[in-house]
Amino acid sequence: MSARSGAAAASSGTDTSERSVLLLWMIFTGISIFAVFLLWRYGLVRLMVSSDRTYISSVIAVLYIVTCAHCFWRTRAIAREGEEARGCRAILAAPDGAKALATDAQSLPGGLVSDHIRSLIQKAKAQAGARIDQTLLLRTLADRLRGSNGFGAFVSDTLMKLGLLGTIIGFIIMLAPIATLDAADKVAMKSSMGLMSDGMAVAMYTTLAGLIGSILVRIQYYMLDSATQRVFSDAVMLTETHVTPALERRHDG
Repeated sequence: MSARSGAAAASSGTDTSERSVLLLWMIFTGISIFAVFLLWRYGLVRLMVSSDRTYISSVIAVLYIVTCAHCFWRTRAIAREGEEARGCRAILAAPDGAKALATDAQSLPGGLVSDHIRSLIQKAKAQAGARIDQTLLLRTLADRLRGSNGFGAFVSDTLMKLGLLGTIIGFIIMLAPIATLDAADKVAMKSSMGLMSDGMAVAMYTTLAGLIGSILVRIQYYMLDSATQRVFSDAVMLTETHVTPALERRHDG
């Protein structure tokens, strides 16, 4: 099997765990968009926007949309890294796979896993036959694969805190008229009840928007982190079973 045909076989094989994360993200986002459409169809979205005088719910919605775009970009990147890692595995697992290492892995497809293999080759040359310990290089690979995935945890926490901020502001608006409330003045009582109702609406809608946004962001980045971990695990198995033994045998010989 040649290197090119091995890579093609890996791309069309049944191991599509990394590629499927993009499909899962699209399904999840499609369901979320459909739910938002139903809420808008029944007027609940317009009610939330018009009732929230602080516009915190709108800020949460905009931040959530930006985060979804970032998650899509990272999901595509991880899916691409997974496909390139499978291509590397097909090439190195072939009977003549050791030739790829002899040419400094120039025939391997691009990607972070291929860069890691090239770093291992350079380290093996510098050590001149010593046992290869790739612990530090694997830490670097894990950090590079993870990239900006931590942005999801930051946004999830931020959405939760924005919801709590809206809750506090809503209660302040609701309780402010109580200090000047006059039970004998019916007009003032009616105005105060209106302000209290507005404050309660702000508190409830912002809390609801923050909680839902935080949960949805957590779900998306959980799927992304799981796919990233699978790519890293595949890279560890590939290097430990095919790369480092071949490099050590070559230098011993």
